[in-house]
Amino acid sequence: MTTNHTMPTTPYALDRDEGDHLHFLNHLATVKVRPGETGAMTAIEFVAPRGFGPPLHLHHDEDELMVILDGEIAFQSGDTEFTGTTGTTVFLPQGVPHTFQVLSETARFSTVTAASPGRPRFDRMVDTLGQPTPAATLPDPSEIDPGRVAAACGANGIEVLGPPPSPLN
Repeated sequence: MTTNHTMPTTPYALDRDEGDHLHFLNHLATVKVRPGETGAMTAIEFVAPRGFGPPLHLHHDEDELMVILDGEIAFQSGDTEFTGTTGTTVFLPQGVPHTFQVLSETARFSTVTAASPGRPRFDRMVDTLGQPTPAATLPDPSEIDPGRVAAACGANGIEVLGPPPSPLN
């Protein structure tokens, strides 16, 4: 699929492995919905390996909704900690620090965010840090530059507050 940087004017459907694939911070991101300048919604499906977790962060401009399609993920949002499994829907409100960690061998989850027109967007951060790839496959693990991640997040309304969760035992 070609990257669509404008708001769609007609309905469409994408199958499981369709969309714009990116190798993103040692996991696979597949962009399903990308807003135009007058749109609001971003939907990205991720496949991440055991132990993956983003740095503790908060979104200044977007609420985040995650649906676990397969696997098990531990979450921390504010003072609340919980574990979600296949079928769990998780709401992470803007302005509340949160992080998560994949507990299963891999996890597939969909993230939906919405931003006001002209505001920073989650999909732009994924584009900045991701590397386009033609196949829906996990990348080979590589070193992640935390400074580059923090800068890309900051430019897109996401404030990094701390490191990713500690590795699993």
